[in-house]
Amino acid sequence: MNDEKEKDDSCCTNKGCSSELPKKPKELKFKKSLDLHVSPAKPATDACCADDSCSATSSNETVLEKLSETAGKLGGYSRESVKQKGNARTYLIEGMDCGSCAMTIENHLKSHAVVKQVSVHFAAGKMTIEHDNSVEDIIKEVSKAGFKAALMSNRRTGEAKLDKSSMNAVVLSGVLLMCGFIGSYTGVSSLLINALYAISIVLVGYKPARSAYYAVKSRSLDMNVLMTAAVIGAAAIGEWFEGATVVWLFALGNIFQSRSIEKTRNSLRGLIDLAPPEAYVKRDEQLVRTPVEEISVGDVIVVKPGDKIPLDGAVISGDSSVNQAPITGESIPVDKHAGDTVYAGTINEHGSLEIRVTKLVEDTTISRIIHLVEEAQEQKAPTEAFVDKFARIYTPIVLLLALGVMVLPPLAGTGSWGDWFYKGLELLVVACPCALVISTPVAIVSAIGNAAKNGVLIKGGAFLEAAGRISAVAFDKTGTLTEGKPKVSQVIPEEATQEELLSIAYTLEEYSAHPIAKAVADYVRERGISTASGESFRNLVGKGVAARIGGTEYFAGNLKLFLELHVSLGELETRIQSLQQEGNTIVIVGTASTILGVIAVADQVRESSVRALKGLQHSGIRQVVMLTGDNKGTARKVALQTGVTRYFAELLPEQKVDAIKRLQGEGHRVAMVGDGINDAPALATANLGIAMGGAGTDTAMETADIVLMADNLEKLPHTVKLSRKAIRIIKQNIWFSLMIKAAALILIFPELLTLWIAVISDTGAALIVILNSMRLLRFKGG
Repeated sequence: MNDEKEKDDSCCTNKGCSSELPKKPKELKFKKSLDLHVSPAKPATDACCADDSCSATSSNETVLEKLSETAGKLGGYSRESVKQKGNARTYLIEGMDCGSCAMTIENHLKSHAVVKQVSVHFAAGKMTIEHDNSVEDIIKEVSKAGFKAALMSNRRTGEAKLDKSSMNAVVLSGVLLMCGFIGSYTGVSSLLINALYAISIVLVGYKPARSAYYAVKSRSLDMNVLMTAAVIGAAAIGEWFEGATVVWLFALGNIFQSRSIEKTRNSLRGLIDLAPPEAYVKRDEQLVRTPVEEISVGDVIVVKPGDKIPLDGAVISGDSSVNQAPITGESIPVDKHAGDTVYAGTINEHGSLEIRVTKLVEDTTISRIIHLVEEAQEQKAPTEAFVDKFARIYTPIVLLLALGVMVLPPLAGTGSWGDWFYKGLELLVVACPCALVISTPVAIVSAIGNAAKNGVLIKGGAFLEAAGRISAVAFDKTGTLTEGKPKVSQVIPEEATQEELLSIAYTLEEYSAHPIAKAVADYVRERGISTASGESFRNLVGKGVAARIGGTEYFAGNLKLFLELHVSLGELETRIQSLQQEGNTIVIVGTASTILGVIAVADQVRESSVRALKGLQHSGIRQVVMLTGDNKGTARKVALQTGVTRYFAELLPEQKVDAIKRLQGEGHRVAMVGDGINDAPALATANLGIAMGGAGTDTAMETADIVLMADNLEKLPHTVKLSRKAIRIIKQNIWFSLMIKAAALILIFPELLTLWIAVISDTGAALIVILNSMRLLRFKGG
């Protein structure tokens, strides 16, 4: 940060800080319906102060109490989200190629008293239903509506297979259609030709007609209803060839659509099949091959080099490198030693590992990712919800128009009944907004699947759209931009050699649990310097530690401790102030009369954070902001190292909320990135909450809108680019669908449109929309 940045209202040095934020307390809604009521912080003209006296005067108790409540609620939410309630079951549904198909199934099942609740999700190809009758009864009812259902197991494998009978029917129907067409030019009896056309219609029109019956019965309109009406109408006016061509093209188009949509729905099958179904369990020094469902927490499993790890656990013996890309998206294998955590579905690359199981198969990280992603695919984005509402209004209106076209002009004497009836049939075929309805959900499912394979968990279409529209990203500093693990940055001996200084410091700090003390002890230990013999250890709360070494009492602590001891700092005082301004925490080592030296400790900036921030700026993010509770000097140093465009320092948790609101007040859509519960208020206030390190944190996986599974930010630019690409593709799909519909409607009245061209325009547009959306599955983010 340079001086100009400081003058730009990002930080202040005066004590009279005041805030321009609203003073009225505002209820803060936490994602997942967890409420936090945050009182405004002490007014401050800026987001940070260099003076210690600048602190919030509003009560912190409200935030802390609510955070405590939130933490309690999170556990309950986590379990409820994974477990099914009562008699609720989930089924895979095959054959849905339009959003209105889902509505038909829903309405049909709701009419049965044994069904308490049902929800069918077109994009995910799934149905969640609570019922009292048998699974077979539900499958039978779904088949009546013209679709196939199968109970979804916890460990399903493989992709949905294309129904071969449907393909055979289409082929045979096409042969009969072609025979009839050729026969009409070779003098064959018109009765025989029409019979061939009729058989062709029945072969591929039976299923749509059955689905149409149940759609009408359940008071919903879908493409099956409109297509069946068009074919019956064409046969009624003697246009058997037109009717047969329409239904054959419709069936062929449905097959291609179903194949494409199933490929999108199956985009996560690779994740599901990552974890092996069996593991080698160590029992009395014997290795027993055991299904993972039969393995309990605490069992010891052995994973050989090259094998996939079957369950989450902790390494108890062995050293190896593990490829964690399936979970975290990290391209570089991670070294694992005794005590380290490993995840199901990751690959053991080198040495053999003995692992103590910590989670059952249904609770592993990979299982939770799959569950949450599938749950996300079922949630409608704002654009999708709008399109669905539009389609529900649009389709009945066009149906009424079609009836009007069939009846009103002939009654007015402006043409024959046959001509206007045919135009009405064309309008019926054009009416179904199939391409428009699937334009959004297929794109969202593809994008969420792509993100999951890259170690990013997006909780739903709404959050995908939000990520594509953000203009500012705010980061917590400690543990997000920095390692969160302080390390020794400088050693300054004064009245002792460096080795003597470090030996005494090691003796004093060795048994302290404070992160700064641990950093000093680790630094000395790595250099092989031994401790001195100490006794009478004392902990000086808020100041440091003391102990007697060789009959002399030594101290290690902060500047405040040595000022109280009245020890002269001499020229070191200026050096210490300079180090503090650069973001270092100072540990002074000495006696009651002499300073032996100074050790500077600082949190280290993550290299991955620097790369991620550059990637965000290249993605068009205008403001990259850092929020921290640290002092101004530390904030400035980290800002210079990472390249953030703005920083807010010396913030309490509720003041981070104020900083987020301030950015929003400036017109930004803000994403907040954090890794701890102390960031919960800011994550909730932001337009988008992003947590990192989700692979090791159940809370992060449940509470944030987007979770970066790896403990770094490198996948954040990919997420932003993917989200923006998804929004562009959704807009392309919507405009393309509307233009095709408009063109088809215009061509009806100059008699340039035929029924079979109308079918091609509808099914063709839907197929193009699906294929365009599937590009998101292969998006690399370059």
